Amino acid sequence: MTDMRAVAGANEPPQPIKHAAIDGDPFHWLRSEVDRLFDIVGKPDATMTSEVAPPLALDMIENDDTYRITAELPGMKDDDIEVTLANGVLTISGEKRHEEDRQIGGTLLSERRYGCFARDVRLPDDADPAHVEARIKKGVLTINLRKDEHAASRVRRVEVKKD
Repeated sequence: MTDMRAVAGANEPPQPIKHAAIDGDPFHWLRSEVDRLFDIVGKPDATMTSEVAPPLALDMIENDDTYRITAELPGMKDDDIEVTLANGVLTISGEKRHEEDRQIGGTLLSERRYGCFARDVRLPDDADPAHVEARIKKGVLTINLRKDEHAASRVRRVEVKKD
């Protein structure tokens, strides 16, 4: 059975997709199709992680005099995380590396995991950048920002004049 599907660009003619096992390996076709797909769209690499990985989930709660932002960061420690504030944007970023070497019988097992993330949050106009505090406890990052009581007074109406 042969299907004709246009997987490549619109200007290229459809290529036949073969469903038969080759050399007795039932997964050969699947591997070749995945390889062909990566040849078309490009191979995944480290630059794609921010486009593919889901964004860091946050909760932002407004109280009478503060904003509280929480994020779950399991396994992260304070030195794995960076919180910055510039031009009304709070940035939470982090990097986690884990390396483990184990000897199992006569075999050395080496495992490495690496991950990084970043999330920008536009803060409300009345958030006071001079009074921000961040803490992590049991994998939950909590950021408290005080509200600026004078923020409302900095807003002024501009009269529009008729020419």
